[in-house]
Amino acid sequence: MKKTQFWLFFAILLSGIISFDSWAASGGPLPLTSSWVGYFCIVIFVLAYSLVMLEEKLHMRKSKPVLVAAGVIWAAIGAFYVSQGVPEATEHAFRHNLLEFSELMLFLLVAMTYINALEERRIFDALRAWMIQKGFSYRNLFWITGFLSFFISPIADNLTTALLMCAVVMKVAQGDRAFINLSCINIVIAANAGGAFSPFGDITTLMVWQAGMVQFNEFFVLFIPALVNFLVPALIMSYFVENKHPSSVYESVELKRGALRILTLFLLTVATAVMCHSLLHLPPVLGMMMGLGYLQFFGYFLRMTLPGSLARKRALAEREGDQERLEKLGSVVPFDVFSKVSRAEWDTLLFFYGIVMCVGGLGFLGYLGVMSEFLYGQWSATSANVLLGIISAVIDNIPVMFAVLSMNPEMSHGHWLLITLTAGVGGSLLSIGSAAGVALMGQARGYYTFMGHLKWSPIIALGYVASVLVHLWLNAGSFEVFG
Repeated sequence: MKKTQFWLFFAILLSGIISFDSWAASGGPLPLTSSWVGYFCIVIFVLAYSLVMLEEKLHMRKSKPVLVAAGVIWAAIGAFYVSQGVPEATEHAFRHNLLEFSELMLFLLVAMTYINALEERRIFDALRAWMIQKGFSYRNLFWITGFLSFFISPIADNLTTALLMCAVVMKVAQGDRAFINLSCINIVIAANAGGAFSPFGDITTLMVWQAGMVQFNEFFVLFIPALVNFLVPALIMSYFVENKHPSSVYESVELKRGALRILTLFLLTVATAVMCHSLLHLPPVLGMMMGLGYLQFFGYFLRMTLPGSLARKRALAEREGDQERLEKLGSVVPFDVFSKVSRAEWDTLLFFYGIVMCVGGLGFLGYLGVMSEFLYGQWSATSANVLLGIISAVIDNIPVMFAVLSMNPEMSHGHWLLITLTAGVGGSLLSIGSAAGVALMGQARGYYTFMGHLKWSPIIALGYVASVLVHLWLNAGSFEVFG
């Protein structure tokens, strides 16, 4: 199934080849889909993405092949245009793609920095300890981690949320293979579904928001379809969870100084980004970078007041004779914003750059126009968007969504919401279909596997179909223009 869908995608890219004979009427790029340059670039992209899909077997980070592929593709395009005496066209196209990536990269970098700061201040550790100490049953834990994944991922993104919830399950279940596998599947589905109805939940939703296809408040009409996507498979899988209690593992977690204030600043940063986009019609990245300034100022405050805070706590611990607390106070280090920036998911950011530039290069060659004509010209927009959601289970949803945004097909607002939904939740069909799934295969190695997830794919597909049908029904009024 995996190989068939992979080659189907590239067959679509190569379908309907147009002849290379003249400039486009507008004086735009040369149509190179049937030239040696076009064929060469497609081969390079296929080879690079094959290496990305083999990341778990090769133990090679996914950013490496796409970074090289992006360079080779644009170098080939540039060499051809130089030979034709028109190098300016490629320079303009490359800069346009680079600008799109830069806005998204800076946005994501700030979000990742805040998440890393919250993790270092032990916000997530405290949540995990609370859940463990409550002594929930396996079935309770299955539903709680699922719902928390669904509601946290719209803010903290699906990858971070999935890793947090997986840590809870691994800590509590202690080697129960069947429960860990089932819970990880549920977490992946819930995190991807939750990320689909928020601009901050996934890279693809952020791309759609920044492109102006869907406004911030309009994402929330996808809440019920996304909830259905999570609940349908979760209800079925819950019957296969043993209703027993794990042996409780108690852990005392104390929040570090400033933890709740950093959480407040993160929410303020999100609000600033939304207002920049909605009220001032400026890119949301302006508000996010301003929010990074909030964190830097607060980091300065924490560093300047650290000696006084340590002195007060040390005096209290000495009065109470708490030797363990005194030892902990001796190892406290100042809060450093730039250390949180350095801990960002750079592999993800660089992979994102490689994909954006690769797909941008293929679009400049004319392949996205071919694909758009094939999918949205010969099929209905509904069928095309549902198919692309399924394809995103094999080919990462980032290139799928970037390709759709680059094609910019003429379709209704409801269909833009549909592709946002399907690209977001379609990755749950396979464990390799989303960043959350791939990350959990590493974190729960040996417990959560590709085959363990694949056994439940038909059940997950029921949720996928149900979410699409619910969206078509609930939001029927937004499908007014095109079919």
